[in-house]
Amino acid sequence: GSSLLTGPEGLMAKERENLKRLKCLRRYRQRYGVEALLHRQLKERRMLATDGAAQQAHTTRSSQRCLAFVDDVRCSSQSLPMTRHCLAHICQDTNQTLFKLCQGSEEVPCNKPVPMSLSEEPCCPLHLRLPPPMYVPEQVLAVPEELEAAPTDLYLSAAELQPTESLPLEFSD
Repeated sequence: GSSLLTGPEGLMAKERENLKRLKCLRRYRQRYGVEALLHRQLKERRMLATDGAAQQAHTTRSSQRCLAFVDDVRCSSQSLPMTRHCLAHICQDTNQTLFKLCQGSEEVPCNKPVPMSLSEEPCCPLHLRLPPPMYVPEQVLAVPEELEAAPTDLYLSAAELQPTESLPLEFSD
C-alpha cells in the first residue's frame, strides 16, 4: 500500500486521497499511544476483578449453609440463593417477604413455609381450601309409567326388514 503512494509511476491526486482514506478506515477503531496503554490496563483490572468475584462467589456459594439451629445443632441444608436460610427455616429471616408460614387448620396446626401467592393467606397443599364446584350435575327426570310401557307392535322385527321381490335391494336398509 505505501509503495503505491510513492511509486515511480505515481497515482493521481484523487486516487492518493482515496487510498489515504481507506488506510484510515482500516485503523479507525484501533487505539494508539497513551489511549492504547490505558485501555489495556483497564481491561486487565476488569479481568482481575471479575475473576476474583466469580471465584469468591463460587467458593462461598458451595459452602454456604443455613444459619438456623434446631435443638442446638446447626442445620446442614444448603441455603436458598441470596439468603442465609434453607427452605425449611426461611421464615426465621425477618427481612424476607417471599414466604409465609401455613396457618393450617384448627385440628391440625401447620408451620410449613409456603411461597406468597396472590392469595392473602397462602396454604400448603395439605390445607389448601378448594373452591366450590362450578358444575352441578343435572337431576334425572322421572319418566312416567305410561311412557315406559310403550306398545311393542309398532316396531318391526329383523325378518320383516329383509328386502322382498316387490322392494328392490337398493331401497332397503
